[in-house]
Amino acid sequence: MPHADASTNALRQTGDELADATVAALFERGEMGSFNTLMRFFSTAGAPVPDGLPDVAREYLEATSAPPAWVDWEEMERARLFFIDNNVHIATALSFASMPACYLVPHVAKLLSATHGLNYPSTRMAATGQFTVYLMRPDAFEAGSRFLPAAQKVRLLHASIRHHLTRENRWDVAASGVPICQEDMIGGQMFFSLLVLDSLHRLGIHMSQEGAEAYYYAWRVVGAMLGVDQETVPKTLDEARLFLDDYMVRFMGPSPEGVHLTGQLIRLYEDIVPGTLLDPLVPALVRYLIGDTCADWLEVTSTPWDTVVKAVPHVLGVLETIEDRSPLGAWALDRIGHLTTVFELSSLTRGRVMHYAVPEDLRKEYGVPDAPSRTRRWTPPPPATRVT
Repeated sequence: MPHADASTNALRQTGDELADATVAALFERGEMGSFNTLMRFFSTAGAPVPDGLPDVAREYLEATSAPPAWVDWEEMERARLFFIDNNVHIATALSFASMPACYLVPHVAKLLSATHGLNYPSTRMAATGQFTVYLMRPDAFEAGSRFLPAAQKVRLLHASIRHHLTRENRWDVAASGVPICQEDMIGGQMFFSLLVLDSLHRLGIHMSQEGAEAYYYAWRVVGAMLGVDQETVPKTLDEARLFLDDYMVRFMGPSPEGVHLTGQLIRLYEDIVPGTLLDPLVPALVRYLIGDTCADWLEVTSTPWDTVVKAVPHVLGVLETIEDRSPLGAWALDRIGHLTTVFELSSLTRGRVMHYAVPEDLRKEYGVPDAPSRTRRWTPPPPATRVT
């Protein structure tokens, strides 16, 4: 394991006590199969808990049925408006920056390879996209929403992965820490929040400081609902920068699993884009957003489109200027963004609702205020200076 201080090492040895205890009890009692079946019918907040659900699962669902008491709902509304304003750009950042960033961490790539079908990357992308859309709906935390049950299921999914990999001795805890440990959960939170903001900035998207902070705040709430210890998670964007820079410097690098997963991701999006003319745009976007060194580690093909894609920020900058100056233009671009996101998600899901059922066994191939002003633009702080 790369050098880390005592507190970081503690994060690497810690999972999620509540979810881990729930999953351990379910497996010990042989109740995971029936629980999986019943969970498919528990998809909206406020719905009656299914009959026949094991008591330990019922207790877990009741204990995790509400968001944290400290949530600032005005800040969450600002985050939702930020998402509406930038949904297609956020989807682009998640697809072509956040996901490849996960594959840049070898132990994370190995875990993903062990727990997801390597030839079906659309499952993970669809689940991630659907989860984000659920989060940013106006009723995300109200009765009838789909976000709360999704968060409960994802948390149990993570716990089931920890249970399987450690029980079956398919994970080197001493070298890599507990599977999906607290540090890696926080790292994932950074990939889907701060790294998205970095990518939007690189794409030339106009963001307010308030909007960027609100979007990060929303993912802090998500982290809390997924079992992240709030005593250790970065509270501000500046703190997040320090954490992410240190995390990536300590862990990122090449791996066979990372290369394979990235190749599958690129081919997935090449299939979604109609025809073949624009296929080179996919690896070019990945390379542009994560940088040449990381792209080389993931063996992302270099093409003449690498130069073409550098014009994207200029094009988007013109569209952003239209949006800033014209309410009608802003409405039209928001609608186009919404429709594009819906098309992408429907292509990934093929019209199905993604279920977050806990697997019984894992793959064995691998051991409401108005929108904030845009005048005070957000720009990324400089890279953190790592203290050794």
